[in-house]
Amino acid sequence: MIKMHINTQQTHGTISRYLYGQFAEHLGRCIYEGIWVGADSPIPNTEGYRSDVLKALQNLNIPVLRWPGGCFADEYHWMDGIGPKSKRARMINNHWGGVEENNHFGTHEFLRLCELLQTEPYISGNVGSGTVREMQQWVEYMTLDGESPMASLRKENGREEPWKLPFFGVGNENWGCGGNMRPEYYADVYRHFSTYVRNYGGNRIYKIACGPNTADYHWTEVLMREAAGLMDGLSLHYYTLPTGDWSGSKGSATEYGVDEWFSTMKNTLYMEELIVKHSKIMDKYDPEGRVGLIIDEWGGWYDVEPGTNPGFLYQQNTLRDALIAGINLNIFHNYSQRVKMANIAQVVNVLQAMVLTEGDRMLLTPTYHVFHMYKVHQDAELLNVSFDSPMYKHGAEMIPQINMSASVDANGVIHLSICNLHHAESASIRCLLEGVEAKQVIGTILAHSSLNAHNTFQQPNEVAPVTFTGAQLEEGELIVELPPASVVVLELK
Repeated sequence: MIKMHINTQQTHGTISRYLYGQFAEHLGRCIYEGIWVGADSPIPNTEGYRSDVLKALQNLNIPVLRWPGGCFADEYHWMDGIGPKSKRARMINNHWGGVEENNHFGTHEFLRLCELLQTEPYISGNVGSGTVREMQQWVEYMTLDGESPMASLRKENGREEPWKLPFFGVGNENWGCGGNMRPEYYADVYRHFSTYVRNYGGNRIYKIACGPNTADYHWTEVLMREAAGLMDGLSLHYYTLPTGDWSGSKGSATEYGVDEWFSTMKNTLYMEELIVKHSKIMDKYDPEGRVGLIIDEWGGWYDVEPGTNPGFLYQQNTLRDALIAGINLNIFHNYSQRVKMANIAQVVNVLQAMVLTEGDRMLLTPTYHVFHMYKVHQDAELLNVSFDSPMYKHGAEMIPQINMSASVDANGVIHLSICNLHHAESASIRCLLEGVEAKQVIGTILAHSSLNAHNTFQQPNEVAPVTFTGAQLEEGELIVELPPASVVVLELK
C-alpha cells in the first residue's frame, strides 16, 4: 500500500495553461492534408481547414500553437507565403522529404487557424538563413497598427486590423539545423536579432531564445550569462526514444515488448533531471525566475511506419504514448515555477500526434485522450503530493512505478492525475487529504489489456477513456486501486 499525503490548503503556484501547447510544422502531412486541404477540397472543410480536425482540436482547449517549425522555420521566408496563392513562390522542403512546398499555408492562414481554435500563436522566426530586416518586417506586418510599408502590405492582402502576437521564437535549434552555431556565437546573434523584434502599439511579445539540445548545459550557461536580460524564455528540446540512440533504429511505434516498454518509461522520466539541472543554471543568473523554461519540442520519436516517406515522420500512437504524455505533463506541472510553456511534437500526423488522418478519415490517438483528460489542470493551483513510490524493477534497473501531480481549481475542485508505469503490476494507494472534506470522487481511466494497443481507422476507439471505478472515499482518505500501464484522472469535490 502506497501512503500518500496532500495538503489541499497549501498551493505552490499556477500550472500554466501554456504547458498544453501544440506544435505544427511544415513537415509531412501535418499542415497539408492534416490541417489544410483548401476550400475546393472534397474533404469537408471550414475556409480550407479540415472540419473534423478543427472540431477535435477545439475540444482540447489548446492554449498556444507553435509554427512554422522546427527546422523548417530557419529556411522559411515569410513573404513567400502571403498574397494570392497562385503567385506564391514554391520551394523545396529540404529537411522533410525533399517535397515541394507551395506556400499556400502562410501567415494569414496560420493566424486565422489560431482564431478558429481560439488559441494564441507562437511563431518561430528565421535566424539560420534569414536576416534581421526580414524578421523585423514580419513582426511589423503582423502587429503594427498604423502607417508603414508592412502594415500597408498586410491591408492590401486583406487584413485591416493587426493581429496579436504574444510569443516569438528567435530561431530554432540553432545548435543544429538552424545554423550549427556555437552558444557564444548564437548568444550574440540572439542579442542582435531580438533587438528588432519590437512591440508595436499594445502588442507585447514574449521573446524566446533558442535553448539547449537535451543535456547541453554549457549552452544554457552561455545563453543565460550573455543574454538573459534580453529574453523572456529559453527553449529546451528533448524527445523520448526507446533506444536512446539517434544514430540507429529508434524502434517500432507498435511492435515492442516489455524491454522497450521499460526503456521508454525510463527515458521519459529523464525529462525531470533535465529540468532540474537546466533550472539550476537558470537560477544562477535569474534567481527571481523571470525567464521561463520553454519545452517547445517533446514527445516520443520512433521509426516511421513501414511504407511511408521517412522524411514525413509519420508514426502510430499507442498506450505507451499515453504514458509518455501523462508522465511529461505531470513533470511539467510539478516544475511549473520555472517551466512556463510546452509544445508537444506534433499536432497532426507527425511524431506523437493528437490526431491521425487518412484521406477523409480521422482518428483520435491515446495521446489526444490524455490531453483531454488532463486539461482540467490548466491554470489551476499546484498542490504538493508527498509519497514514496514503489520501484518498478526490470532486470538490473529500476524506476519509480508511480508518477503523479495534483491541483485545485478556482472552484475548489481537486484533480489528481496518476500514471502507473508498471507493465504488469497494479498499485494500491491510500491518500490522506488534509484541509478538505471531500464528499465525492469520480474518475476517468485510459488503459488496455495490451501494451501495444492503438487506434486504427478500422478500430478508431480501441484505446479510449472510460469511467474509473477503482477509487473511493473512506473516513477522510482516498483509496485507489490503480491498474497496470494506466493513466487515471480523479476529481474530488
